[in-house]
Amino acid sequence: MKSLTIGSRRSQLAQTQSNLIRQNLLAAWSDLQVEITLIDTQGDLNRVDPLPAIGGKGLFTLELEEALRRHQIDLAVHSLKDLPIEDSPGLTLVAVARRAAVNDVLISRLAGRLDDLPDGAVVGTSSLRRAAQVLALRPDLRIKDIRGNVDTRLRKLDDPAHGYDAILLAQAGLDRLKYQLEHAHPIPEAVILPAPGQGALAVQGRADDRTTTPYLEILDHAETRAAVTAERAFLGGLGGGCSLPVGALARVDNDQLFLQAVVGDAAGTRLIRVSGHDSIEEAQALGDQLARQALDQGAGILLQP
Repeated sequence: MKSLTIGSRRSQLAQTQSNLIRQNLLAAWSDLQVEITLIDTQGDLNRVDPLPAIGGKGLFTLELEEALRRHQIDLAVHSLKDLPIEDSPGLTLVAVARRAAVNDVLISRLAGRLDDLPDGAVVGTSSLRRAAQVLALRPDLRIKDIRGNVDTRLRKLDDPAHGYDAILLAQAGLDRLKYQLEHAHPIPEAVILPAPGQGALAVQGRADDRTTTPYLEILDHAETRAAVTAERAFLGGLGGGCSLPVGALARVDNDQLFLQAVVGDAAGTRLIRVSGHDSIEEAQALGDQLARQALDQGAGILLQP
């Protein structure tokens, strides 16, 4: 019987996502045994400093990737939005599982929409992407960094000592953890575009592992792969990493891929929006093309530190 070991971060959400992949593998292969090994990452160990301050690139992936190279694990499961654009040396993105919800969620007992929050309300998020789009809509709101897993953030919201009136989270994470919150309000994509790859799970393996790869490829979902390829190509075309104030979302409709994207400055004083479409086979080219359009409109200046 073939045995595989999945590498996962320790957070409840990461373990839930790794278990989803484990269950899918067991359902697909009767001759497979799958275990999960928990690994600490830099982003998990430092839960105090803002993500951009400690270097957003690879904060939640580097230790898992090193375990792959050392053959301590056979595959790593990541939230795709956390995975750097470039393949890490010796590793490859073997599969992108079917995508869950892509939108963000406003969690607040004060209002069901960003528009309805009180003047000067404090909104918790560690994402420059969310902050830029929120401030573009409501420059009076105050953005306050918030770190920790979903439970920790919800507790901080409910504790007046932390001073949050609302927090922003991803719908996919709440759904996977089976949260049903009366004060959770989906945010339309027209208001806040998600991060490139948001809602999708990445299955990463060794590029030369011909024994394991055939077991993993069955997890790949073609439409999700095409969509996130375009989104990540847009981000890569800007020369940036996953912590930048960049949103992108692609959808497939009748073999056509429709991509919309936004670039902002951290203060939300300006947003650049671009959109376009092409065939699924041209996903990479579509993302590259829209990145050039955004750069032509001044995106490079907005993204400067």
